[in-house]
Amino acid sequence: MTPAGQPCYISGCRLHAANPTFEITDRTGIDMTYLLLIATTFLWGGTFIAGRLVAGEIPPFSASFLRFVIAGAALLPIIAATEGMPALPTRRQFLPILLLGLSGIFSYNAFFFTGLSHITASRAALIIATTPLCITLVSTLLYREPLTRLRGIGILLSLTGALLVISNGHPTMIFAGGFGPGEFSLLGCVVSWTVYTFVGKSVLTTMRPLPCVFYAILAGTLLLAGPALIEGLPALLPSIDVVGWASLAYLGIGGTSLGFSWYYLGIKRIGPSRAGVFINLVPVFALLQSWLLLSETLKPIVLAGGFMVCTGVYLTNRRARLHRP
Repeated sequence: MTPAGQPCYISGCRLHAANPTFEITDRTGIDMTYLLLIATTFLWGGTFIAGRLVAGEIPPFSASFLRFVIAGAALLPIIAATEGMPALPTRRQFLPILLLGLSGIFSYNAFFFTGLSHITASRAALIIATTPLCITLVSTLLYREPLTRLRGIGILLSLTGALLVISNGHPTMIFAGGFGPGEFSLLGCVVSWTVYTFVGKSVLTTMRPLPCVFYAILAGTLLLAGPALIEGLPALLPSIDVVGWASLAYLGIGGTSLGFSWYYLGIKRIGPSRAGVFINLVPVFALLQSWLLLSETLKPIVLAGGFMVCTGVYLTNRRARLHRP
């Protein structure tokens, strides 16, 4: 038997005998935290396709409620298998977890679907692409996280590349038009995700990423239940077809339970601003998957924008060191 407190390595994970929890290790020279963040943005890129398939069939709050019900049901056995059943939150953790559910799940989805009812998806994606910049500014102001010249260049390069990707090579077209309720709603998405990121950072000092995400999902699902009932969710259930349920399963399992967990792992290990800049990869992966699955056009300038995003992410994280547990 392994002595208490001595780690044993199993399939690239470290299992503590005294505390049976898994921690990802880097035995190949490639930082697994960065790979998981890239995988997260790949999954989130696919949510645009799955969401597009669901949107025409299910109203927004009902779709969000079902997505997070599936996410919670998928995440609980993962936690039980790797860490044991999660302990109930303490009294001090209750309010932050409620804020996580309110910001990252309830309000983000409400702002997102409201915004898309007023403006195009490309314009919405451009506004959401400013999230990493917002996270970095908050990190600098509140946490005194240093903003070096290299990181600043990386963030701007990543944001510029995201603009080229989202606009399909015509960035000036996105700025045509005014700034109305749709744009303000999408700014609400940026604020919601920034709050979710930093509240999560504080919760992660006392709770591991998987239980943290699970209880945030639980809180957000309870908040979504009322609006979903108002939309008539029970009457809608029999009409959802196989494609709708498959899309909801992807949104719940891939886009939420796995994506949110890996994102929080990244926040815990490399900090919010360095993890947040990976969000600029989402439109890149969304466009690539749309090209592969929906046969949408992919221009060379868009590929150049994707390269700029990847380069910016690399520069922003080049000097990062993992905070080893």
